[in-house]
Amino acid sequence: MSLGIKVVKGMKDTLPEEMAAWYYVEGKLKSLALAYGYQEIRMPILEQTELFKRAIGEITDIVEKEMYTFTDKGGESLTLRPEGTAQSVRLVLENSLLRNQSQRLWYQGPMFRRENPQKGRYRQFYQFGLEAYGLPGPDVDVEQILIMARLWKELGLSDKIALQLNSLGTLPERAQYREALIQYFQGCALDEDSQRRLHTNPMRILDSKHPMMQESIQKAPNLLEFLGKDSLAHFETLQSMLKSHGVAFEVNPRIVRGLDYYTHTVYEWVTSHLGSQGTVCAGGRYNELVSLMGGPATPAVGFALGMERLLMLLIDNQLIPAQRFVDVYVVGDGEVAQAKAFLLAETLRSALPTLRVLTNCGGGSFKSQFKRADKSGALFALILGANELENNTVSIKALREEMPQASKNIEETIDFLRQKLSL
Repeated sequence: MSLGIKVVKGMKDTLPEEMAAWYYVEGKLKSLALAYGYQEIRMPILEQTELFKRAIGEITDIVEKEMYTFTDKGGESLTLRPEGTAQSVRLVLENSLLRNQSQRLWYQGPMFRRENPQKGRYRQFYQFGLEAYGLPGPDVDVEQILIMARLWKELGLSDKIALQLNSLGTLPERAQYREALIQYFQGCALDEDSQRRLHTNPMRILDSKHPMMQESIQKAPNLLEFLGKDSLAHFETLQSMLKSHGVAFEVNPRIVRGLDYYTHTVYEWVTSHLGSQGTVCAGGRYNELVSLMGGPATPAVGFALGMERLLMLLIDNQLIPAQRFVDVYVVGDGEVAQAKAFLLAETLRSALPTLRVLTNCGGGSFKSQFKRADKSGALFALILGANELENNTVSIKALREEMPQASKNIEETIDFLRQKLSL
């Protein structure tokens, strides 16, 4: 590279040949969200830094170490969004979407965290998220889990991704559990991170991957033993509904969230096929966040799906269907024919709006143009040469199947393509 400039560390270019997989997955996700009545929202990449400090908490790795934060020319502290839930809450409050109504919303796009790059983890990464507001029961928790279960089935991943569930209960119940954890871990040997978290965020110790912590974590108090009657009923109803839908799951009391606004349901869809980055999708209830952000007390539940990890899983298991970006390639012999080729292409696009037409540009011999046509992946080459111009016809040459070359007028060409390509 002549400039000596490379992509920023931890960020990644996506090349044309990789986009087929992205289109495939994004199409599945959008269709499912719409099928369940969720509406799309689009949010800015930049937000005021205070939004994430208040929502995520200042004593967290995200805020302390990972956010891309800067002061703009107006002296305002801005941050590249590290996640979508806080933004979603800001959006519904600022735009008064919670006045006597519930909301089901979805979004997708890039997030930014300055973490140590590794397989499946980038500093610019893409997420798909669902959020539901104003619905307190476990039924909407189940709905969002069913959306993901349906996605895995449609993608052929049901046997490669497993659901793990837990309940965090209410804030008072968790406060009791927090004190029990502090007392317990004070009697254990702790690594440096766990010592730092002991009195600020002891539940995060349960997330530790440090080898010296694993035995202590396995013997730690179980949060489910601290849940009251209502919290247990919510969790038991959730499990019963999932069983009635045939969704397999495992209760994992070590799934926690280190933020106080989470309540009741938390879950992760995990896989053993991606090494250490095994969580593909994580979700749960955050009933306290809307009020924490200055809004009315509002039950809420959502999840975020890591797009890169999902794509890696699909590609590694060869589950991306073959995609075609070009249906027909228009070849023209000479300047007059090439000018006519552009007119033909526009006529085809008007008659068949979903037809993907690539017109040869840059001249070249018939031989070189057919090489480009073959490389494009097109099913047919449409040829305009001297004979075609004289007779006002188009020659059709199949590029992917055995079929005699045919000469047709414009209307016959349109009918042929409509039938062959089911347009």
